Amino acid sequence: MTGTDVRTEAEDSGPSGYAAARLRLLTEGARSGPPRRAALAELTDDWLGGLFTAAAKDLRGASLVAVGGYGRGELSPRSDLDLLLLHDGSDPGAVAALADRLWYPIWDLGLALDHSVRTPAEARKTAGEDVKVQLGLLDARHLAGDLGLTAGLRTAVLADWRNQAPKRLPELQELCAERADRQGELQYLLEPDLKEARGGLRDATALRAVAASWLADAPREGLADARRRLLDVRDALHLATGRATDRLALQEQDQVAAELGLLDADTLLRQVYEAARVIAYASDVTWREVGRVLRARAVRPRLRAMLGGGKPVVERSPLAEGVVEQDGEVVLARAARPDRDPALPLRAAAAAAQAGLPLSLHAVRRMAATVRPLPTPWPAEAREQLVTLLGSGRPTVDVWEALEAEGLISRLLPDWERVRCRPQRNAVHIWTVDRHLIETAVRASELTRRVSRPDLLLVAALLHDIGKGWPGDHSLAGEIIAKDVAARIGFDRSDVAVLSLLVRHHLLLIETATRRDLDDPATVRSVAEAVGTQSTLELLHALTEADALATGPAAWSSWRGSLVADLVRRVSAVLAGDVPEEPEPAAPTAEQERLAIEAYRTGGPVLALRAQREPVTEEESAQEPLGVELLIAVPDQPAVLPAVAGVLAVHRLTVRTAELRTLTLPDDVEDGAVLLLNWRVAAEYGSLPQAARLRSDLVRALDGTLDIAGRLAERDAAYPRRRGWIAPPARVTVAPAASHHATVIEVRAQDAPGLLHRIGTALEKAGVRVRSMHVSTLGSNAVDAFYVTTGAGEPLPGEDAGSLARVLEATLRG
Repeated sequence: MTGTDVRTEAEDSGPSGYAAARLRLLTEGARSGPPRRAALAELTDDWLGGLFTAAAKDLRGASLVAVGGYGRGELSPRSDLDLLLLHDGSDPGAVAALADRLWYPIWDLGLALDHSVRTPAEARKTAGEDVKVQLGLLDARHLAGDLGLTAGLRTAVLADWRNQAPKRLPELQELCAERADRQGELQYLLEPDLKEARGGLRDATALRAVAASWLADAPREGLADARRRLLDVRDALHLATGRATDRLALQEQDQVAAELGLLDADTLLRQVYEAARVIAYASDVTWREVGRVLRARAVRPRLRAMLGGGKPVVERSPLAEGVVEQDGEVVLARAARPDRDPALPLRAAAAAAQAGLPLSLHAVRRMAATVRPLPTPWPAEAREQLVTLLGSGRPTVDVWEALEAEGLISRLLPDWERVRCRPQRNAVHIWTVDRHLIETAVRASELTRRVSRPDLLLVAALLHDIGKGWPGDHSLAGEIIAKDVAARIGFDRSDVAVLSLLVRHHLLLIETATRRDLDDPATVRSVAEAVGTQSTLELLHALTEADALATGPAAWSSWRGSLVADLVRRVSAVLAGDVPEEPEPAAPTAEQERLAIEAYRTGGPVLALRAQREPVTEEESAQEPLGVELLIAVPDQPAVLPAVAGVLAVHRLTVRTAELRTLTLPDDVEDGAVLLLNWRVAAEYGSLPQAARLRSDLVRALDGTLDIAGRLAERDAAYPRRRGWIAPPARVTVAPAASHHATVIEVRAQDAPGLLHRIGTALEKAGVRVRSMHVSTLGSNAVDAFYVTTGAGEPLPGEDAGSLARVLEATLRG
């Protein structure tokens, strides 16, 4: 039977004919999806039109209007019929009788009905009081009766909506946010509400309303398809259950998947999650644009008055090379060339996450369309920017999702595609696999002060469940994938081995602590053998906690934490064994010795900036540290460390690695000592300063005529602090038995301009001597070790060492 035949049967046979035609349409296998929804709406239109015509007879000034989902022509098998009986108010009694003749046949068929009877003025008034009513009227569609009456209402409602948009859109946004808080995020829920959850059908309707306001528009790519997919799933859910439900319950997912011709329930959920992710991201971008437009409208009159009617200047603040902040978003600089700068997406993402700002949709799309693939292995900068992004805390989530929405994550990490939107059928887990991995990185960013290699912790957090996209034990599969990914992004062989071990054993501590007898020496020995080193143990401990916290509230507790900590203490004792002697320092190179002699003879600082040599192989390209080498030799004197660090901070140079040691000159040259600093630095953005300028400022810093603290404070005041991620507080510890010749103070803190200057100043005020130091910046984390002694060259007494650590910690937290 054709669609025309179905409609004719419905018209000829009244309610019973409509019911039969409706049943036939819903059970025939030929049509599904949008064609069936449109056919069902058309069939219902014809039936209701016939009812109205028969009941209205000679009544004028009335019309029947479909609103909401029915107004859009999208009827699911168990959808409500949203109807408005519109009238001009001339004959209320006749309209009431007409309403009875319309509503009762619908109820008699057992169909859900949402109805109202109003004049155009009443409809507009109600819409002005209730944004939900106004949204329904935006989709008003004429069914029968006075077409002019319906058209007039549609025109008036749309004009009201556009005129009132500055007031109504914030109300709508608040409704969407409240609903998201109640219902959760569709893209992560095991039993999602397809309509009410964030990223669901209500959000898609809200985006249509925003577009109708002409104030802003949603990203359209993929949005219609995502909405269609959710409607298809709801249709199948209605048919499978026979109920008007929007909740995709676990026990019904296999049946719904079969109805849609999908392989299994996991495939179904993955499609739902992908659709929800598109809608949720479009919502984020759209509401951000709405806020930007409304702020601009509020500010523009004041700016015009201040500028005498001139065009306001758009402020652009640099964040990184090729990346700037503009109007509350991170955008590409005008000179940025994504086609020549393959690390730009990671650099922009890291800058956005560090600043707590969203990535501009235009910027992400431009990079996705033009950026070249990264070489294999990645250059060092790309790896550093990835680590910085992962270590930026909560803002990492939104930035990562922006990259993923345009396919950049899967291009950077092809193995990500297997875990993307993958559900986890475990009541303990509250996230999909990919979102859990990002959440673990967020949690790990709070624990970076506990480990000496925060970069390995953060990357392990990202990869620890990467094997869940493959059959078999995900830890074993993940070990192989992690080894490949780590090598591809440029870690050296030893780091690759550590990362693959962490992924292989990421469940070892929690499973052993909660399932084994810790008093059995064999248990502790087996863990020690698997872990191998103290540094790997501390990484595994932090990863275990981050993983559990990112799983859900049921996965971690103080009891579990204490069991794991007890196991770690026992394993650490086994691994400690004999503490190795501190290695002898390496002999100076000829250039270092030359600079030292020149500094001693001239009595002032001597420095050399060495450009990074061109790497010969791709592996060298990945392993070459960032920036350029800076060699400084200074006659041994107080306050060298804060002076050098301060001058570099003033010139906006980021310290990537730094070593300081005392060099005794050869006996046949001079009888004296020189401080030798071998640092690697990089410009925050722009080009490096000239070596002569650095030396000049260093001379002034050492003789006290350059006010470094004042210059840094001035610069901080000129750039308002952005509301970015709040980093965990700095942690300063005394490394036990790390050296027989000095006390080792370890500082783990968020990297920031002037950080090393502050540390050096505090050590100088404490009256200790820095015998040597080893500084490294891993992503956004600074991990520094200072070998300090008393003025007599002896290790600090235990109490003094602890006091110094507390003073440093207080200084960095202040």
